[in-house]
Amino acid sequence: MKAIQTELAPKAIGPYSQAVIHNGILYASGQLPLSIESGEIVGSNIQEQTEQAVSNIKGILKAAGTEIGKVLKTTCFLKDISDFPAFNNVYAAHFTSNPARSTVQAAALPKGALVEIEVTAEV
Repeated sequence: MKAIQTELAPKAIGPYSQAVIHNGILYASGQLPLSIESGEIVGSNIQEQTEQAVSNIKGILKAAGTEIGKVLKTTCFLKDISDFPAFNNVYAAHFTSNPARSTVQAAALPKGALVEIEVTAEV
């Protein structure tokens, strides 16, 4: 198992790795819409926050030597499921390979985020 720690995504805010690779599969921790520089939430709406979360995912994938087109599965957490249509529009623009996906409403997300996305990808 290899842990991924990169400056291309926000530092972990707890005792975990940004991602790990095992047997050619990357398992990324959930990515919040955090600024790499400040660690604070970027964006005030679901679209802006989804863009930032995806940007952070792309940084982790790049550091691991893979890309968004090799994502196999995503798990998406929304603070408010009524944001799903707007979230889905941004998501669809980035995850064009149509990986498997689960999307659920979460009672609360860290730092008051509106979205968190985790991915599993081929390396």
